[in-house]
Amino acid sequence: MIKRVLIANRGEIARRIARTCRRLGVEYVAVHSDADHRSAHLEGAVERVRIGPAAAAESYLDVTALVDAALRTGCDAVHPGYGFLSEHPGFAAAVADAGLVWVGPDAAMITAMGDKSTARALMAAAGVPVLPGSDTATESAEAILADAERIGYPVMLKPVAGGGGKGMRVVRSAAELPDAVAEAVRLGRSSFGDGRLLAERYVERPRHLEVQVFGDRHGNVVHLFERECSLQRRHQKVVEEAPAANLPDAVRAELLEAAVRGARSLGYVNAGTFEFIVDPADRCYFLEVNTRLQVEHPVTEEITGVDLVEWQLRVADGQPLPLGQDEITATGHAVEVRVYAEDPAEGFRPAPGRAAAVRWPAGVRVEAAFDDTATGHGTGATGFGSAFDAAFDGGFDSGFDGAEVEFGKSAFTAGAEVPAFYDPMVAKLIAHAPDRQAALRRLADAVRGTALLGLTTNLGFLAELLRAPAVVAGRMDTHLVDALVATPAEGTTTAAERAEAAAACAAAMQLPPLDGAPASPWHGTVGPSDRRRLDPVAPFGRVELRHGRRTLGVGLTARRGGSVEAQVEGRPYTVAATAVPGSPGLFRGTVDGLAWTGLRTPAGWELGIDGHRVALADRSVAGAGAAAADNAVKTPMPGTVVGLLCEVGDRVEEGAALVVVEAMKMENRILAPFTGVVTAITCAVSDLVATEQVLVELAPAADDA
Repeated sequence: MIKRVLIANRGEIARRIARTCRRLGVEYVAVHSDADHRSAHLEGAVERVRIGPAAAAESYLDVTALVDAALRTGCDAVHPGYGFLSEHPGFAAAVADAGLVWVGPDAAMITAMGDKSTARALMAAAGVPVLPGSDTATESAEAILADAERIGYPVMLKPVAGGGGKGMRVVRSAAELPDAVAEAVRLGRSSFGDGRLLAERYVERPRHLEVQVFGDRHGNVVHLFERECSLQRRHQKVVEEAPAANLPDAVRAELLEAAVRGARSLGYVNAGTFEFIVDPADRCYFLEVNTRLQVEHPVTEEITGVDLVEWQLRVADGQPLPLGQDEITATGHAVEVRVYAEDPAEGFRPAPGRAAAVRWPAGVRVEAAFDDTATGHGTGATGFGSAFDAAFDGGFDSGFDGAEVEFGKSAFTAGAEVPAFYDPMVAKLIAHAPDRQAALRRLADAVRGTALLGLTTNLGFLAELLRAPAVVAGRMDTHLVDALVATPAEGTTTAAERAEAAAACAAAMQLPPLDGAPASPWHGTVGPSDRRRLDPVAPFGRVELRHGRRTLGVGLTARRGGSVEAQVEGRPYTVAATAVPGSPGLFRGTVDGLAWTGLRTPAGWELGIDGHRVALADRSVAGAGAAAADNAVKTPMPGTVVGLLCEVGDRVEEGAALVVVEAMKMENRILAPFTGVVTAITCAVSDLVATEQVLVELAPAADDA
């Protein structure tokens, strides 16, 4: 068996590989950039190797540095994970040339399947159904026009070397084609070093299904059933499940057989994924082969009980597949969501930053870039299927009916960081249950109960997506998510409604002795009868909080057992709250049936409401005297400071540009939120800044105070 593996990756996939290595007794070496020198994926490694600066091009994409790290630390194998260099034939070849074992298909297979034209031709020759399309890839607009006329409009232009949907263009008429070809060729050359295109018939509203295959060096090829990956945003998968929903048995059999036939024709070795689109008439067409482990591999593990990373290591070691096709069975249903540090309200813009508090739910499998424990071993299910998860059962209360929400079993922790240099995926949550509806309910509850305070994430968006009627019914296609983003479902909570609910929670936490909460402004100075005389409508007091430029007045009207009644802008809310033991200033509970978590901060409150992040600043009318949080001018995105347009002492008008931050090759002007005087500048030109980092501090101008 392989003795020592270099894990040539970071984040949650590096930790996932490490977990299997630990279970098998295989030593592993972890690598890191300067940005990751304290990251959780380094834990448990026999050695840790710095491979370069923060930029991926100078670290995780440096073939020479990675191969050298493997050789210097005595590794006999390299596992690339996914992303970065996992499908780079040059890296696979360099590993093999160094006398090391590459955990995955060899360089020749990666090269062949990485070229869409070659992959299409090989699959057509093997009898795998392919869409009508180009026989050869080209940059010629004339040749593509001829192909399009033969195929029939609409057509999809696909960069031959692309991936993840990047560069794909739908063309609906001959008049659109020349400009679309020119744009796609330019993008292909700049992004992939190859501008050649294929034209294929465009299928309206298809499903995206894929089959997990495995082959060994002894001629064995098996499938591990299919996955549904139709829930995508701009061609990027958001939710995956196994098996596919509402798929006729005959279509499933055809899909699985086609994938195995294709893999066998290639002499495929190790893990691979054959991707297909299925049209509304249930006709299947080959899309591409991914020559690596997939992000969504946990749903396959959950229904089969198979550890795919273990199989990868054993096959790379020359061993036969552990199971034959007849021995591989599927039980129940599994659904996965990808949790990203991104802002759905701002077009899903990446939102790197540092977590103030983290809590994963129990009762589901969590694959995270960081944990909620100092030891880094996580909470909740960590295995694969019921046989592996038995020791982690229980704990998550699926009834959000005002009862206390049960979270994972270990304490919150702070300080975990999502760097600005890499993909912003933080974690994957995976639920397994006897049937699809039970799995969806369990996952939806887990998403709503997850707490990532300090980070802006897509958790709220995911909670809404899992409740969408079309998703619940299994009526999915690759355009559904984008349509839901464009037109939110009726009943979706608005940002204003979430802010009001958060204000009710924050005010409730300031009541006198509430499960160990800090004393409120009224505690010890005003008795109950005096409160009623002061304010008969809100006998427990009033609090004012700020959400951006909006002031929210909260009246605390009643307290019944473990819940508090509050009114915000005339709307009543029922808040159940409890302090988190061992975490001063941290609370959790429900508000009108929605899960919430709240953290006291120097400026006010940081809250998560149904997965959405809400920050509030203190403005207590009872004499709390907190400074307004909007005196601090923050950057809404990570980037580099390229311009300072003010100095300390300057009077600036509302809307005046104060700082220029460059992010993703765009300059963003950070504006003054009100007329005031600059009291401090906390950044300098060339500084790297994180989301929500304070750049400038203002004081109201004397004539505006």
